[in-house]
Amino acid sequence: MSKNSISNSVIRRLPRYYRFLGELEHNGYVRISSRELSEKMGLTASQIRQDFNCFGEFGQQGYGYNVSDLRIEIGKILGLDKQTPMILLGAGNLGKAIATHIDFHNKGFDLIGAFDVNPDIIGKELGELKVKSIDEIGTFCAEKKPVAAILCVPMNSAEKLVNTLIECGIKAFWNFTHYDLKVTHKGVAVENVHLGDSLTTLSYGLNNLTENESV
Repeated sequence: MSKNSISNSVIRRLPRYYRFLGELEHNGYVRISSRELSEKMGLTASQIRQDFNCFGEFGQQGYGYNVSDLRIEIGKILGLDKQTPMILLGAGNLGKAIATHIDFHNKGFDLIGAFDVNPDIIGKELGELKVKSIDEIGTFCAEKKPVAAILCVPMNSAEKLVNTLIECGIKAFWNFTHYDLKVTHKGVAVENVHLGDSLTTLSYGLNNLTENESV
C-alpha cells in the first residue's frame, strides 16, 4: 500500500500504538496478541491488524507481536529515529511552555532556535536556547537549515511569517495559531492545534454523558 493511500485516521492512531507499546515494554511485556492489545486500547483486533498491515507484516501467526520490535518499527514509520531541526516562532507564555515541557528529542525533533518580536523577550534564555529577533530568521535558516517550525504567534502576523518561513526552507508546521495553513499552503506538512476547540469538545462530552457514564 502506498503512503499516500493510508488514511489519516490510521496515521493518527500510530502515536497511540507507540505510547501503549512503550508502557507494555516498561511493564515487562515481551509479546502481545492483537486481541490483547485491542482489549487494552479499546479497539477491535481486526482494526489493529488492518492498521499494521498498511505498513507491512509485523506479527507472526500463533505468536502475536514482539512488543519491542513493533514499537521500534512504528517509531521508524513516525520518523522518531531521526532528529529533525525545528524552530519556535513566538516565545511568549505558550511558546515558553512548549519549549520547556515537550520532550522534542523523543518525538523526532531537535529544537535549535527560538524567535520573537518583543524586545523584552529577545535575548532571554529559553531552556538551552537564547531567544533571537525574528529579523534574524533568514540568516539563521540559511546557516542551520531547520525544516520544521512551531507557530505561537498572533493570527494577524502568521500569514506573512509562514510565507517567509517557506521561502527559508521550512516544510512542516506545528501550528498553534488560528491561521489555517492547510487551506493556503498545499505543499507543506501541517498539524493544527486548536486548544480552544479541544476544550469545547470536552464541554460537549461532559454535557452529553449518559446516566451510567456520569455516575
